[in-house]
Amino acid sequence: MTAALSLADVRKQFGETKIIRGVTLDIAKGERHAIIGPNGAGKTTLFNLISGRFPITSGSISLNGERIDTLAPHEINRRGLSRSFQITSIFPNMTVFENIRCGLLWSRGYRYTSFRLLGRQKALNAESEALLERLNLQSRRDLIAGLLSYAEQRALEIGITIAGGAEVILLDEPTAGMSNTETEYAVNLIRTVSEGKTLLMVEHDMSVVFGLADRVSVVVYGEVIASDVPAEIRSNMAVQEAYLGAEAQ
Repeated sequence: MTAALSLADVRKQFGETKIIRGVTLDIAKGERHAIIGPNGAGKTTLFNLISGRFPITSGSISLNGERIDTLAPHEINRRGLSRSFQITSIFPNMTVFENIRCGLLWSRGYRYTSFRLLGRQKALNAESEALLERLNLQSRRDLIAGLLSYAEQRALEIGITIAGGAEVILLDEPTAGMSNTETEYAVNLIRTVSEGKTLLMVEHDMSVVFGLADRVSVVVYGEVIASDVPAEIRSNMAVQEAYLGAEAQ
């Protein structure tokens, strides 16, 4: 079966500095896959390569069997891959509802036009309302997004990420900075919205990783040193020495 996402000997260097040093990784369709590693390991750089934000130095990246490493970010998105960022990226001066509706526009056939009033697009608005319900943000519908709590803003960004109907979702540290209660809410949300989709996430909270991921890859100094099911990663001595330490006990 063709992998949903496939990286073959992917490398990235800035000048003489090598950041990603030959990553080969296959993410199966429908899999929830976590990437972990110490700060500076190259995890976010890897996300930037996959999503087209940075060009790769060498190697290849394929989505559903087709190479995407020469495409612009918006072209990759239209082929079915969407991502969130470490720093929350929403439209802070628009309402929560308007944020979600914007995320739906392109995939629902609304191109560049000044002849349609979005308020009259019943199907589009109904779909936006339904997604707000899934995100547990219906009560915040008319609130300016910049006034949401941090956890709610992260939930909204996840909603925008999935709104376009992407089958492969990349989440970059989705629970960073959250309290235990907020993290539990975020994990339940991620589990719900990623059902039937392929999820690749960078995450530092090991309780989130081991509770959510089907498989875990460990990146250290731009290389994957282990890739396995959570139980095997937890007991892997090389991983413990490189990263997990006491958290693996």
